[in-house]
Amino acid sequence: MTEKSEPHGKWRPETLAIRAGVHRSAEKEHAEALFLTSSFVFDSAEEAAARFAGTSPGNIYARFTNPTVRALEERLAALEGAEDCVATASGMAACLTTFMGLLQAGDHIVASRSIFGSTIQLLQNILGRFGLETTFVALDDLAAWRRALRPNTRLLYLETPSNPLTEIGDISALAAMAREHGASLVVDNCFCTPVLQQPLALGADLVIHSNTKYLDGQGRTLGGAICGRKELLAGPRNFVRTAGPSLSPFNAWVQLKGLETLALRMERHSHNALELARWLEQREEVARVYFPGLASHPQQALAERQQRLPGGILSFDLRGGQAAAWALMNAVEIFSRTANLGDAKSTITHPASTTHGRVSAEARAAAGIGDGLLRLSVGLEHVDDLRADLARGLEAAATAAASSGA
Repeated sequence: MTEKSEPHGKWRPETLAIRAGVHRSAEKEHAEALFLTSSFVFDSAEEAAARFAGTSPGNIYARFTNPTVRALEERLAALEGAEDCVATASGMAACLTTFMGLLQAGDHIVASRSIFGSTIQLLQNILGRFGLETTFVALDDLAAWRRALRPNTRLLYLETPSNPLTEIGDISALAAMAREHGASLVVDNCFCTPVLQQPLALGADLVIHSNTKYLDGQGRTLGGAICGRKELLAGPRNFVRTAGPSLSPFNAWVQLKGLETLALRMERHSHNALELARWLEQREEVARVYFPGLASHPQQALAERQQRLPGGILSFDLRGGQAAAWALMNAVEIFSRTANLGDAKSTITHPASTTHGRVSAEARAAAGIGDGLLRLSVGLEHVDDLRADLARGLEAAATAAASSGA
């Protein structure tokens, strides 16, 4: 027997992130229990048969039923305002599970070209081999989205803000377009998390997360999730049960603890990122800063309508191209040179040679990812220390640019 948490229909996100999905066992533990078991025991042959037939609720096998994983799913569903959630082994597993659970050979996808490089590879080089075709369009060009629609278009897919240029997609407008066409709108909400943005409330059908990022918050575990209507998640849930891209109970437990500080962390990430973005705009070494909290961002008004805060990701173009970008990366001492984001520790990435390195040069150019672009995931350190660290890097970048004649 377990004791379920109180109804949470009126709870605010800060409370949901701590209290939703709590099921206390007979031991009355205060922290969420961690169920490290591969299987579960049945009281009788009849009960086992009923569980496998789906006529009796309960745990069967940890590949697709585990109380710790289910607690995370319930908490994320509550945060997103969703009926249900399916957890997966990673963010990319969430993408794969969504596509495989909803689509079949011959279907067509319209996707923003401003998405994670691995997602582009998944759509083009893997799913494309099995009869799924994808058309990539500019995230902010609604007319291009409409032109790309075909009779067999089943899914529209975007990240907003985008990776790495923080472009903003109009979720409400794309949701209306998808409904009119009989397709589903899927939004990757990784950069904002549900405490800053709720795509389902804006009309999206499904929301995807890489739990690895802000939901964990300290760069410890891999995980993914899909949130939405229970009926629409039936296919993805069956894919996880059959194919096994399952989230481990331990990772689910770590992510449950990470969610408890999510709202506080996102406020600090956003505050630090805004201060650095404003400062970087004043530096002569920097050609352009991409951050939805800046007045210079072409979609700042849309970001303010959709998001509670601008988030902790910013990118900027350096004068001097790759030589300057790499010089800055090699000079910083606080920013970690790693491709992960959403960590308490600030990180720095050169997208053209890492996260989008497998994307063709033509596709990178079309997406606006140049050799001088750097992406920052601004962490929770003191912003003055981060500013000083970047100042050291910018001096190195200026020297490298001068040496290369840029």
